[in-house]
Amino acid sequence: MKLAPLGDRVVLKPLVAEETTKSGIVLPGTEKEKPQQAEVVAVGPGTEKVKMEVKEGDKVIYSKYAGTEVKADDENFIIVSQSDVLAVIQ
Repeated sequence: MKLAPLGDRVVLKPLVAEETTKSGIVLPGTEKEKPQQAEVVAVGPGTEKVKMEVKEGDKVIYSKYAGTEVKADDENFIIVSQSDVLAVIQ
């Protein structure tokens, strides 16, 4: 199934959160936070008022509690409004 977002929506695929800290400490499941970094999978056409600034393949940071989680083809995606994308990782 292919997801085609409408308006100013963006489909994101969350990046896998690291399970160990930089110093090598393994984090238990309860200590891990929901990742806020993702790869843009699909971008809507935008609207008259909103020009799309992200493109497919961009790595982004998005708002922590934003979007709707969707499962398609056994993969998890998040559909967010472009305004919920905070930054592009370069």
